[in-house]
Amino acid sequence: MKKIFRALGVVLGLVVLAVAGGLTYVKTALPDVGPAPELTVDITPAQVERGKYLANHVAVCMDCHSRRDFSRFAGPVAPGTFGAGGERFGPEMGFPGTFYAKNITPYALKDWTDGEIYRAVTAGVSKNGEALFPVMPYHGFGQLDDRDIYAVIAYLRTLPAVKNDVPASEAAFPMNIILQTMPKKGTPQSRPDRKDVLAYGKYLTTFAGCGDCHTKRDKGQPLPGMEFAGGMEFQMPHATLRSANLTPDKETGIGHWTEEMFVSRFKLYADSTYQAPAVARNEFNTVMPWTQYAGMEETDLKAIFTYLKSLQPVPHKVVRFEPRNTQSIAAN
Repeated sequence: MKKIFRALGVVLGLVVLAVAGGLTYVKTALPDVGPAPELTVDITPAQVERGKYLANHVAVCMDCHSRRDFSRFAGPVAPGTFGAGGERFGPEMGFPGTFYAKNITPYALKDWTDGEIYRAVTAGVSKNGEALFPVMPYHGFGQLDDRDIYAVIAYLRTLPAVKNDVPASEAAFPMNIILQTMPKKGTPQSRPDRKDVLAYGKYLTTFAGCGDCHTKRDKGQPLPGMEFAGGMEFQMPHATLRSANLTPDKETGIGHWTEEMFVSRFKLYADSTYQAPAVARNEFNTVMPWTQYAGMEETDLKAIFTYLKSLQPVPHKVVRFEPRNTQSIAAN
């Protein structure tokens, strides 16, 4: 019996060593996406203008990298916080830890090389080598045309520097281990010709991250067969919000929508004089940054609509807004 227990002890010890070795490897050798590339982006007026459009109206970077005022409809950017980061994503919102959006103004990026910014945006690894939580959609950005990523970098270099020291993000166990395995080197692709409306629409949909919010998830992973069918939950202070079904299902999605209806829905908020109205605690509100997407070119919105209409219809009725302790509200 003693020999058996000794043998079991040896096996257990080897297992412990193997696990410890594996954890050490994950924590010290990962993420492994390679060094930041040697890169100098040209900061020309045309490049900056392209980056401004993409950052503010397609990728809507400032949606996360600013503080948003959710006492008003659709959470417009709070004055003085543009690009300064600090938006918190915590356990009360369903996140496995507490994560903060980075300051992306020159105040924080002045010591970053263009290559380090590129690696963070497209591969999910920060300047110091830490893995970024994929609420930053680097897996999608890594599939885009390098020319567009360079344009965004050029634009970020021109932002007014906003002093705001953002707290460090902290993943809970075991996400702090799993997170190290998530960054992945990007696989950039050429931007499709605008004349290929379907391919161009798919590209823009990836750039805008539509699927990231409009796909139901379980433990952070998209549910197979539910792509773009809505239902992802967002915990707001006094309500639960769920994303809409964007598939062309005629009963629960956008199957009855026309191109004109789709474009008009976004352009409701394009007027420069539009002021987001105040919203009471149990009134419908949304995390959808309407005022930012409203600046997207109509040609681009039409291309996105063309792509969404090409998707497989998924019947999925979504209760969009559910105030705490009150009757549910189905809103579009």
